[in-house]
Amino acid sequence: MIFKRKQGAAGLDAAVAELEQGVAARDGARTERAFTATINALQAAKDAERVLAGPRLAALIPAFPPTGPRPLLAMAAGFCVESGADPAACAEPIFDGVHQDLLDAVEFARRWSAAGGPEDELPEPDKEIIDDTFLARLGDDEYEATRLALAWCSVEEWQPPALAVLCRSAAMRRRYASVILPVCRELAALERHDLKCLAYALAVLDDEPLVVLHRPTGAGFEVRIGGIGDNFQLHTLLAHVLVGGGHVPGTAPSAESVRLATEPGPARARTEVVATGAFELLAPDGERIWNEGLPDDIPVVEGHRLLVLDKPLYQRSWNADRFFPLLPGRAELIRVLSADEARTWFGCTSSGADTSVDTSRTS
Repeated sequence: MIFKRKQGAAGLDAAVAELEQGVAARDGARTERAFTATINALQAAKDAERVLAGPRLAALIPAFPPTGPRPLLAMAAGFCVESGADPAACAEPIFDGVHQDLLDAVEFARRWSAAGGPEDELPEPDKEIIDDTFLARLGDDEYEATRLALAWCSVEEWQPPALAVLCRSAAMRRRYASVILPVCRELAALERHDLKCLAYALAVLDDEPLVVLHRPTGAGFEVRIGGIGDNFQLHTLLAHVLVGGGHVPGTAPSAESVRLATEPGPARARTEVVATGAFELLAPDGERIWNEGLPDDIPVVEGHRLLVLDKPLYQRSWNADRFFPLLPGRAELIRVLSADEARTWFGCTSSGADTSVDTSRTS
């Protein structure tokens, strides 16, 4: 440790200043020394010091070469966000880096596959296997080949700083999801990287209207959701609002499972609390919406996400902890649809309402 704990404030500020000067002077050796000192000082610093350092560290990300330790610098900025630095002030350089490395990793996969045979698999993302033969397969430009290879091998390292921002700012989720989520999913589909957390965080819906139809009763509801990390959490909150609110029959979720899904403060530890399913979640065409999936999986019909609830085919239960400990979920009943509105929406589904019940029910 270069700086002692009692000198944390001056140590971190001085280390970041030296790093900024090294970068500005394009002095590689000075920058490398200052970078190491900054990482050490960051670990010893107090939260108040990290709050000030976060935006300064994030601002340096574009100045680091793509073949340098940019993901580690982004992680340092993300660590500051976790300590209280403004997510919005750190977001743009982090997500520009995330986006570029995702694009470069996808381009790596395209070139690698184009240079090989039909059964030639993509390599594991391991920097240790990068050599001249490896790079030659990506083209004649050695620098570009190195950049693409490093992106392929290090793209997962961007996940922690991105999550630090996304889990603390709905505005940043809305700003970056449409650009980054498609390429994140494209790369994840190649099944060489674990990008589930990044994809899930980018797909979180905020202040999203949802039309919910309860097929056994023919009732319909307009619900507004936000901050929900997966459909396990959505399932619990819909049961709380609709069953717990007395709008549809069934067994309401326990108070503890609802608390875990909605508590504003961050979840600190895993629990053994179990939630039990009250519904079958279905798309309008009758296909199952999996609990393991996302609210973003619910199809949009006539400008609204449309979800059908049916009787559960079998009893399901799951751990009630939420996927993102920092994100409290929200599900609010806006209104109960009139009988005519419910019938109209059921007309947009493959099965309609259960004809054995009175579809005029509105509560």
